[in-house]
Amino acid sequence: MFTLIDLPYKSLAPVISDETLSFHHGKHLQTYVDNLNKLIAGTDYEGKSLEEIVVASAPVISSAAEGAVEKSPAIFNNAGQILNHNLYFTQFSPEPSLSVPTGSLLAQIQKQWSSLEAFQADFEAKGVGLFGSGWVWLAADKNGELSILQCPNADNPVAHGLKPLLTFDVWEHAYYLDHQNRRAAHLKALWPIVDWNVVGDRYTK
Repeated sequence: MFTLIDLPYKSLAPVISDETLSFHHGKHLQTYVDNLNKLIAGTDYEGKSLEEIVVASAPVISSAAEGAVEKSPAIFNNAGQILNHNLYFTQFSPEPSLSVPTGSLLAQIQKQWSSLEAFQADFEAKGVGLFGSGWVWLAADKNGELSILQCPNADNPVAHGLKPLLTFDVWEHAYYLDHQNRRAAHLKALWPIVDWNVVGDRYTK
């Protein structure tokens, strides 16, 4: 059975208001957790990790694949949203231990985008440009090559065989109380609370 993750901080204000954090974590994410537990009870998905459920239920995976189980869009959507939110909430800190990337991650960003600022601009643009609800991701392949993914709804890099490193939520519930419909302002505001130590650890694991 899955449970709601504990946040590693009490507040991210003023970047994310306490009201938004309370609703986003305590209401929206809790609903996904409750839904998934009901959906997988007594199925082949029960007892699997979130990552295993996402991979097994993802639409991009052939149902004829070895070990595949019956597809369920509802299971994928709820498992994906739990995984996405867990990665989202745990990448932030009111006082990041590392406020900019360093080491191999920074080197790869500079190699592919020339600078951190150019990467951030590209990331924000892809987040703004994603139609409807979803997530913008920084992901890595098995060779360490980076890419920015525009993932609608509950989709994520795990469903595509990639490693998720950093994500900004562009569902309106993530920012409407703080920024109304100004998605671009929401995305730009998040950089100061990104803990690049967490993101870097995800890259090197």
